[in-house]
Amino acid sequence: MRSTRRNAVLATVVAAAATATLLVPGTSGAADRAAAAPAADPDVRAVCADRRPEPADPGAYGMQLDGTFRHPSVTPVDEGSDHPFPGRNAAYDTRSYIKNMKVEAAYEGADFTPDYFHTWQNVVDFGGRRYLFQYDRSEGRVYDVTDVKKVKVVEKLSREDVDGDENRTNGDWAAGDYWGASTIQWSRKLGAYVMVQSFESKRQISELSDHPPLDKYNNPEGVRKLRAKPGLKGFKVYRLDGPRKKDWKLLATVSTDSTQADPLRSDPASAQQGSGSIDVPYWTGEKYMFLATAPDDTYSGSEYPTNLHSAGYQSWDMSDPARPRLLDTWHLPGQRTGEDAAYRKNPRCGNRTSWMGARMPLFLPKPVEKGGRYAFAAMGGYGLTVLDVSDPANMRTVSHLDLPASVAGTEGDNIDVSQYEKTGMIYYSGYPLTEDCYEPYKDVYQIDARDPAKPRVVGVLPRPVPSKAAGFTDYCQRRGSFGPKRTGYYTNPGRHDAGLLGYGFYNAGVQFFDVSDPAAPEISAYFVPKAYGRDTAEYAYGNQTHGVYVEWDRNIAWALTNHGIYALSSKVLGKPRLGAPEKPFRTSEF
Repeated sequence: MRSTRRNAVLATVVAAAATATLLVPGTSGAADRAAAAPAADPDVRAVCADRRPEPADPGAYGMQLDGTFRHPSVTPVDEGSDHPFPGRNAAYDTRSYIKNMKVEAAYEGADFTPDYFHTWQNVVDFGGRRYLFQYDRSEGRVYDVTDVKKVKVVEKLSREDVDGDENRTNGDWAAGDYWGASTIQWSRKLGAYVMVQSFESKRQISELSDHPPLDKYNNPEGVRKLRAKPGLKGFKVYRLDGPRKKDWKLLATVSTDSTQADPLRSDPASAQQGSGSIDVPYWTGEKYMFLATAPDDTYSGSEYPTNLHSAGYQSWDMSDPARPRLLDTWHLPGQRTGEDAAYRKNPRCGNRTSWMGARMPLFLPKPVEKGGRYAFAAMGGYGLTVLDVSDPANMRTVSHLDLPASVAGTEGDNIDVSQYEKTGMIYYSGYPLTEDCYEPYKDVYQIDARDPAKPRVVGVLPRPVPSKAAGFTDYCQRRGSFGPKRTGYYTNPGRHDAGLLGYGFYNAGVQFFDVSDPAAPEISAYFVPKAYGRDTAEYAYGNQTHGVYVEWDRNIAWALTNHGIYALSSKVLGKPRLGAPEKPFRTSEF
């Protein structure tokens, strides 16, 4: 195991060195291209010459003689294409594999698959019963999961009857409304659950394409259309008096667009600037909330060909959930229009590939209200930043750490901080965007942040290896995407187990890592389900296990896949509680 880990670390270093060489401004295979013509939109920044990576040479990556897979060192954005290689399975794998886990129940089909590619989850408790929310914008489900083995669907929300058009009203949704990424916490002030729901720019869009001539650099008309789309950019606040949508009571509609005269009185029927609130806001039901956002269109420093914004962070006063109040806004130099000198220093400048800016809000090991001081920021191609948020009205940079370039794919998305108070370690990762491992592997970096002023990479988590029963030696051969997604969210109920991290790992299923000894992390349990189900669309076969949500108070892990959900137990989690929890979930805790 140790030799395997050393080999993985060595491979990472070699790949990083090769990538760094390829990404120095003006040195890629596309160096002879002229600098991009000035964009019609002043906030589409072509700061460096167009250096899109060329397609990888098929002979430079693939299966090795020892049964491992060598990843390409750099690739362009190419999510929709097939990339076969010698040794890849001819068909998607319909078998499953398991170690130190038990499938307590499995639920398959459209009712348990709101979206093939990504969903968010939350838990609420009403009347002695536990409900699990699973949703992605207009597609939402509410399950009664009180009895893990007899899960019932109690609400199904959709826009299928209007072709998913968010601008159209139907029986479930008003025009422009949907279910955004949410935190749900108990408000002592209101004596009720409060849900803060992000409203953000849609990432899958028709106005722009990943490739020229329809990307943002070459398609000013597409950019113009995208800017002109109406909709709230910000967040909504609801009081929840029950588990169904009819039980939501709107308390506030808040725009994060800094050009609005009053963020509480914006017009969602008109176009708003910026990205809106991105992913699940950080809030524990007390005074302070932190979210990721680009507050206006000058937050533009991102290479990704369809993303117009580069998000920083905001802090908000939530003392009165019906009247949130902005406290502070923070960003890194280089993120805004006009900060070109700082932007040029990033080796990704000009690659027309990297997502740069926040993808999730700040990660706090301890709430500010309980004495927390530090927050960790994962900012894609901008790397890791440590902030002092002890005074949320004055967020300050403590330190910054650049991570090795890993292009394409998402380079920095998630930071697990559940172990920080115990070991000083945080776990930083991106996730894959292509299939067949046609991009650098996305390591989960172990970062020693005991001294927040000097965070440093001290290792990576082990790469999952298939069971011998699988008949292949590396998950790249299994087809589909392979790599870490996230360890769920801080919103999971119960207290997070010390020394245990569970990642959704796409075609490697759910992988649990024992990190109780940071010097010797190991995979202690896993469940790898079949690649697809009876109702899975063929185009989604490769997007397999894209999430894990752990009920730490019941020792149940829910695996979220492209064909349904699985309820899992394991000795590494502890004895499962398959009935009602001992006490209702109220507020997140580590």
